[in-house]
Amino acid sequence: MNRARTEGTTYQAKLPTPFALLGIRTAGDALAEITFLPKSGGALAPRDRLAARVCAQIERYLQDPEFHFDLPAAAQGTPFQRSVWRKIAAIDPGRTRSYGEIARDLNSAARAVGQACGANPVPLVVPCHRVLAVGGLGGFAHHEGGFHLSVKRWLLAHEGAARR
Repeated sequence: MNRARTEGTTYQAKLPTPFALLGIRTAGDALAEITFLPKSGGALAPRDRLAARVCAQIERYLQDPEFHFDLPAAAQGTPFQRSVWRKIAAIDPGRTRSYGEIARDLNSAARAVGQACGANPVPLVVPCHRVLAVGGLGGFAHHEGGFHLSVKRWLLAHEGAARR
């Protein structure tokens, strides 16, 4: 299988979007990872059927922020992370929840929920951008500012989500 290598990671596609270049990695019949890369990188046409399906669904989301993804994701993460990701996946487009709200649902702590959000391997599909801090935007993908926060702001604006 032909694959492109960037920063030590093998991607089956790289999709340019208005907010970032998305590195898409598949593993067999499952989506393994979506990575936010700088827009300056080059596109890579899908190298397998699943990568093409992922790209097509992301393009649908870009056209319609109400679009719901339907992709097989690789089983990853700890049981706690998976429980957080299930809660996040249930947040509808244009809506947000706080780290604390999700923590209360899971009888956990907001910081632990934030760490699980940051470890999410398939953002957009599991929309961790919809989780905010009580007093503002919060972090994104284990970053407190810069490029990643600009991606989170773009995604929330695209969905018409009102910030708390």
